[in-house]
Amino acid sequence: MSDNGAASILIVDDEEDIRAVLSARLEAAGFHVGTVGNGMEALNRIRSETPNLIILDVMLPGVDGFGVCAMVKRDQRFNRIPIIILTARTQAQDRHTSFALGADAYMTKPFRADELLGKIRELLDGHGNGSSPKPQPEGADERVPASEAAS
Repeated sequence: MSDNGAASILIVDDEEDIRAVLSARLEAAGFHVGTVGNGMEALNRIRSETPNLIILDVMLPGVDGFGVCAMVKRDQRFNRIPIIILTARTQAQDRHTSFALGADAYMTKPFRADELLGKIRELLDGHGNGSSPKPQPEGADERVPASEAAS
């Protein structure tokens, strides 16, 4: 939790536009948000700031999302942090790999912001990390365009 009691979410995506859109929507929903653009930065941030939830792309430079997920879930200090895989990869094998490595949810881009917020709240409540974020803002149920969700 952040200093103001809001749950903290780390967004890990190599696309700056995705990070910006997600960050704005989640902050508007009352969450404290951090962002990084690659797997190594994600691991360093998780160790230094320990978020309440991680939104993780698969296709990242350096350590990919599968590697980050596996490392987080193997570490006793962090293995209870819920991880949502948010990726453009739609193959069943990618979904299977994500869950086998310990991911808590798998969503594909483009995504519906209201569905993502619902999954975040569900996972935070289920892991005892939840706060009471403000009601979701107007337009939060709009689908994030594929041009903003490509990666």
